[in-house]
Amino acid sequence: MVKFADRLAEIDLSGIRKLFEAAGSDAINLGLGQPDFDTPSHIKEAAKRAIDAGFTGYTHGKGIFELREAIKRRFSEKNGFEVGIEDIIVTSGASEALHIALEALIDEGDGVIIPDPGFVSYFTLTRIAGGIPKHLKHDENFRLNPDTLLERIEPQDRVLILNSPSNPTGKVQSRKDIKAYTEIAKDHGLVIISDEVYEELIYEGEHVSPASFYEDVVTINAVSKTYAMTGWRLGYLGAPANYVEEMLKVHQYVQACASSISQFAALEALTADQRCVHTMRDEFRARRDLLIKGLAKLGFKFPIPEGAFYVFIEVDDEEGFVRKLLENGVVTTPGSSFGAYGKGYVRLSYAASRSDIKRALAIIERVV
Repeated sequence: MVKFADRLAEIDLSGIRKLFEAAGSDAINLGLGQPDFDTPSHIKEAAKRAIDAGFTGYTHGKGIFELREAIKRRFSEKNGFEVGIEDIIVTSGASEALHIALEALIDEGDGVIIPDPGFVSYFTLTRIAGGIPKHLKHDENFRLNPDTLLERIEPQDRVLILNSPSNPTGKVQSRKDIKAYTEIAKDHGLVIISDEVYEELIYEGEHVSPASFYEDVVTINAVSKTYAMTGWRLGYLGAPANYVEEMLKVHQYVQACASSISQFAALEALTADQRCVHTMRDEFRARRDLLIKGLAKLGFKFPIPEGAFYVFIEVDDEEGFVRKLLENGVVTTPGSSFGAYGKGYVRLSYAASRSDIKRALAIIERVV
């Protein structure tokens, strides 16, 4: 009998992907975190031009120079911190950026403090890298409390992961709290991995990058959510030079380089007119308002999402609720997929059309 790696024994396939792939083609999908918009036409045209120009081979391992230059400028002008062009790696989505960061930063048995509920990959990629996920519980409003963080830190902890706006809660961390987390990290020698893929999708509050306060930060972003480019698999990270040198070792052997065509598409996305981003954000806000109004009318309790495109609702029977909705043609995601403290909740994505949201609300009303 074949023996598989012990480190995978406690890892299951993604619950989000299972539900998505099990749903029928006519199901209303409120489960997957994927914009339902098409990639803007000017971005697709840039990819076509790259193909026609023959840019179909390997690129520099860190990514094409022009794209890294655009990312450097974005970090400086939008996020308030400086990195060199050589301190940026273009990756195959934010997922790869998370993977190579954790592989480079932690050894067997090192602790990684993760907001709970939090994005599923944080826990799993920590285990794959040999680390121990440390669940950091939010308060009742799904805010990370700096005092709770202080109480949770132990000597073996190496990394703190932050994500604002949050997947799955949609909460935006305040400038005051972000600064407090960086001060705690500095005092305890923690490296921060900051997942900022939803930074453009904020409806209340502001986006604040930890790297604007603290040097030992790996800032991760992607074009996936902002520009409706999930399938292009294009992310990036910026970090201090010595961190990048170690992460590049992992990147070169698992990936070599990100897709050349996707890099040219991303270059267009980051440097061209940003009105498409504002248009999509405005539509997400309208969908959010439609969904939360309908859910509140049905009596559900939930934190008002200030960003991203998720609502995290409290339910009596998480598994039963998700199963019944799936049987009636609506895909959602059980809260326990997002950590131990997500149990008793269900995540609904409003990255779906207004008509689908209205239909889903009608089905939810029948089910409850």
